[in-house]
Amino acid sequence: MLEFRTQGFNGYSVKYSPFFDSRIAVAASANFGLRNGMRSSQTTSPRLHPINLFFRFDTQDSLYDLAWSEAHESQVLCASGDGSIKLFDLSLSDFPIASWQEHAREVFSVHWNLLTKTTFLSSSWDGTIKIWDPSSSSSLTTLPTHSCTYSASFSPHNPSVLSAVSSDSHLRVFDLRTPASASNHLTLSIPIHTPPKPRMGVPAPVGIPPAEALTHDWNKYRDSVLAVGGVDRAIRTFDLRSPGAGPVAVLPGHEYAVRRLAWSPHLSDVLLSASYDMTCRVWTDGSAVGVKGGGEEVADPMAFGGGREMGRMGRHTEFVTGVDWCLFGAEGWCASCGWDERVLVWDVRAVMGG
Repeated sequence: MLEFRTQGFNGYSVKYSPFFDSRIAVAASANFGLRNGMRSSQTTSPRLHPINLFFRFDTQDSLYDLAWSEAHESQVLCASGDGSIKLFDLSLSDFPIASWQEHAREVFSVHWNLLTKTTFLSSSWDGTIKIWDPSSSSSLTTLPTHSCTYSASFSPHNPSVLSAVSSDSHLRVFDLRTPASASNHLTLSIPIHTPPKPRMGVPAPVGIPPAEALTHDWNKYRDSVLAVGGVDRAIRTFDLRSPGAGPVAVLPGHEYAVRRLAWSPHLSDVLLSASYDMTCRVWTDGSAVGVKGGGEEVADPMAFGGGREMGRMGRHTEFVTGVDWCLFGAEGWCASCGWDERVLVWDVRAVMGG
């Protein structure tokens, strides 16, 4: 395991470069996100070298998320607490090369379109999602959610489809190809805490009161499957082909809120989570083995769909707020960051059970 300290800054998000397996970007904030932010980029090889600081940008406000450009290997987007979005270039200067300011409150997530590579999105506590072209000074589209939107992302399978989760405990899916009309491109709105329907003799977990959804991610291999996590500590997976059926899998286990989710880019049934309980955990959603994991009954009676925890990493000493997979090399390398001012690079396979 490799470690880098973001001295004086508490991590909020960590992302591997889509171009280099040795570059990691971190969004962090002073005073636990109350003011002042920084964005640093580290270089590392999980196999050979320690982590070294490659570049650092200081900002006037907290940074809550970031996204590497899919079109330029040296550019990184940052989501700021002052409602702005900033684009930095590691090869040019200490200042952002572009900045956008339309959100009325904190920007909490940014995501680059993985397919067209010419647009990105942002979501904010002001209850909106905005679509942007980096060459334009104003947003292309505004999508209202009417609630604090913690996480939004483009589908990795369709450049016109995007999703978001919000404080009202709903998963929303938008399709930009549909007429805007009164729905503002909204095609699905799924209540996250709807109890799943029992199937194949497995009783469904009892429904629980709605709680804020903080994070979600698209499955990289199954184009209709997403995972959602939040304040109620459980991870749920949904299949958009059956939006009224409730979650396909329910994965309990975290002791505090789930702050970040990331499906594996290598295996269709594996995902990582980061939590305020100071752990990162690796899960299978059960899709690879059916309702019974490994031929045995699922141990947790609250679990549903055959998923289970496969291991955990507990080296952080404060809230873990970011986790991401390395796209290159041997499957399993990932990075995590947290409020303990540490970025850790580790091998998921080392913490997995048999």
